[in-house]
Amino acid sequence: MIADPENKVAGLVDHLFRHQAGQMISTLTRIFGPRHIDLAEEVVQDALLKALQQWSYRGVPENPSAWLIQVAKNRALDLLRREASLREKSGELVRSFAAQEEFANRRQELGGPNEALDDTLSMIFMTCHPSIPREGRVALTLKTAGGFGVSEIARAFLAKEPTIAQRLVRAKRLIREEGITFEMPSGAEMSARLDSVLEVLYLLFNEGYTAHSGENLVRVDLCDEAIRLSSLIVQHPATNLPKCHALLALMLFQAARLPARVGKSGELSLLAEQDRSLWDKRLIDRGYWHLDRSALGDEFTDYHLQAAIAACHAAATSYQLTNWEEIVQLYNMLVELNPSPVVALNRAVAIAKWHGAAAGIQELEKIIEHPLLQHYYLLPATMGELWSELGEQMKAADYYRQALDCPCSEPERRFLSKRLEAASHNNNLNPIGDRT
Repeated sequence: MIADPENKVAGLVDHLFRHQAGQMISTLTRIFGPRHIDLAEEVVQDALLKALQQWSYRGVPENPSAWLIQVAKNRALDLLRREASLREKSGELVRSFAAQEEFANRRQELGGPNEALDDTLSMIFMTCHPSIPREGRVALTLKTAGGFGVSEIARAFLAKEPTIAQRLVRAKRLIREEGITFEMPSGAEMSARLDSVLEVLYLLFNEGYTAHSGENLVRVDLCDEAIRLSSLIVQHPATNLPKCHALLALMLFQAARLPARVGKSGELSLLAEQDRSLWDKRLIDRGYWHLDRSALGDEFTDYHLQAAIAACHAAATSYQLTNWEEIVQLYNMLVELNPSPVVALNRAVAIAKWHGAAAGIQELEKIIEHPLLQHYYLLPATMGELWSELGEQMKAADYYRQALDCPCSEPERRFLSKRLEAASHNNNLNPIGDRT
């Protein structure tokens, strides 16, 4: 054992559970059955508490991951002995957890699919079943496959803990009532189920990349978890597909910018203002690798186009050298494939960069009455930036006020307030830059 201060122990346990809990819960859910997800979570939670209690006084074991697996296995065996209907699962549990312990002992030697990966992916496909409402899918995936606690999920989405708890209860009830199985889908069902999985991971990453409200603009833990789970998806032969690589490439390109998106004081830093030396080149290189993999095959999705747009930004060594013509062409294709008002808004910004502010305003006026954008702050904020660029400060100020009436994070609210103050004093303003 290695002595360690209590706060370091808590940090280590949190790190291990972020990487180990989902795997253990998934394996236990396979063994116990989907009806006993709560039992699986209880076992893993007990292991967490025991680690926090013992490691602070006895020191951290030499192989913390293997220790957690062993404790979880022992606790699960105790519970199995009490549950007559599950006693025959003891042998399967011992075998599966022995494989996980071996995995923990020689992690660096691993390559390719393994039982633990199969379990985690089966869990993701179960928690992302289309029968479960979208918010329930996101919460249950974070709770089971990601090892997030209810309080963590509540903080991430600025919801009350009872609200998240209710979402989880309803999602688990639907699993029981609908008879949703713990397995990887096959055949024709795989495509539809995989689309649901990718949608959940996309939503999870987007919430981390641009929080819709609250004090923090970025929630890195959500972005990291979306990338981790997406990386697992592309490791499995059944889901090693072009659209999965495209989504992961998009996440990696976007995540590479995170160090530059927020200033030292927590203020929003637009793309035009970002210090590109802070961009994570390692993530960009990974993004290009997965983008190349996404081109293998005939499948072509909106994830491909979004990743290609993000790659254009990553390739530009400066904001001035951004290839806006190519970006607009990609947006033209994207709006055909996914004619959402948000895509149209981003396309209008790109057009403004290529053909000027007036052209951008003309495009925005086509969607300004769209019902889904009436409370989306980026629409009036973008109008404000473009009118300011044209020297129309009074119009710009009106739009900034509209933007401030919409929900947004506190860093974005401070940014808009500064823009409004500047416009009110007829100051020159910088253009908004691409927010995609």
